[in-house]
Amino acid sequence: MNSRNSKEISRRDFLKVMGAASVASAGLAACGGQGAASADIGNQATGEMTRRTLTGDEVSLLGYGCMRWPMKPAADGKGEVVNQDAVNTLVDYALAHGVNYFDTAPPYCQGMSEEATGIALSRHPRDSYYIATKMSNHRLYAAGLRGKELYEASVKMYHESFKHLRTDYIDYYLFHILGSGAGMEEMRGRLYDSGVADFVLNEREAGRIRKLGFSFHGDVRVFDYMLQESGIKWDFVQIQLNYLDWRHASGRNVKAEYLYGELTKRGIPAVIMEPLLGGRLSKVHDHIVTKLKQREPERSVASWAFRFAGSFPNVLTVLSGMTYMEHLQDNVHTYSPLQALTEEEFAFLQETADLMMQYKTVPCNDCKYCMPCPYGLDIPAILLHYNKCINEGNMPQSGQDENYRQARRAFLVGYDRSVPKLRQANHCIGCGQCNPHCPQGIDIPKEMQRIDYFVERLKQG
Repeated sequence: MNSRNSKEISRRDFLKVMGAASVASAGLAACGGQGAASADIGNQATGEMTRRTLTGDEVSLLGYGCMRWPMKPAADGKGEVVNQDAVNTLVDYALAHGVNYFDTAPPYCQGMSEEATGIALSRHPRDSYYIATKMSNHRLYAAGLRGKELYEASVKMYHESFKHLRTDYIDYYLFHILGSGAGMEEMRGRLYDSGVADFVLNEREAGRIRKLGFSFHGDVRVFDYMLQESGIKWDFVQIQLNYLDWRHASGRNVKAEYLYGELTKRGIPAVIMEPLLGGRLSKVHDHIVTKLKQREPERSVASWAFRFAGSFPNVLTVLSGMTYMEHLQDNVHTYSPLQALTEEEFAFLQETADLMMQYKTVPCNDCKYCMPCPYGLDIPAILLHYNKCINEGNMPQSGQDENYRQARRAFLVGYDRSVPKLRQANHCIGCGQCNPHCPQGIDIPKEMQRIDYFVERLKQG
């Protein structure tokens, strides 16, 4: 496809998904109480956080994903705990700069995220923030719980969320990670056969849940069923959306163009997860970095991804798991206020996504759902090191390559530094216990075997 045709197609699609009015004004709809289709993004000179009112709440366009809170070694030397002082500092800064949506879940941070989030937020007035958490009973289901046993464990999880979060109501509650595992069968078992769906709906009716949604990964039949046949009135739905997944979703993921379009047709606001693909869109191939920096030298690579996700008018908030203050500050800057993508920039990012498909990284988002590995592997660290070396050009392929020795050394030394030897890919026995938990549908044992073979070949070389 030549460049001219590519841009014509991008223009047509841009007009369709963004709306002609937003293109004409070079700013997209969203906040300020004027409605989803025509609200003003805001004056760029104000420096205030862009907000959206799609659910009736005034929600910051940047949402805080609490899956990656900073950790520190436990006092007893056994494992890690959340660094509460660091979390408090991050939350204080976020609230002071307009961020008011905080998304957590019972399994995050090895089960410690809700508690840490609750401690940090409870130091502030309850009406100054919105809490989102989830019915994360997928692991209970995977452990074999069914029927009454699953119901009781799920209800216990629900009540513990209130305790950990130090609140008597949840603003945004989600059925977590629907579509994963066994797809339709698992969804029915978790929600309907157990009676959990009726329980949660009654809690919304009682007011202890203000807004109800679900987060989607995997089997598109589940997504379509929830929208078309479940009979549930959804206040919002959480989907994976970024400029790569817009048309190039891989593994079990579904093209974000389809997901967003289906929600918009029904007037259901979208909450966006993985705008950076677990950081992959901030750690792109050096050639891509150069391409982005040539256009906007002062902008971070990550800011392009956040502008893409935030530019759609039916997006309520864009979640980011910000472990470090510099990431929080950069994202706050990007959305204070949002400078929405122009038609030409949208086309440019689609061309960039097409180019990125030439660099075959493993689609790991570092969500750690695959962990812990029963045999001690650090699966995300292995995959992230492999991807890093692809992006930096340190992937030695042949001894005839000019930089083979340098690239070989960089890969092997970096591997040992990134992943302790006892946690490397050669310790994988192929049990497959990790695979059902991966939202990206990665065949993890297969990738471990492939990377181990690659490493052994480099060592022998």
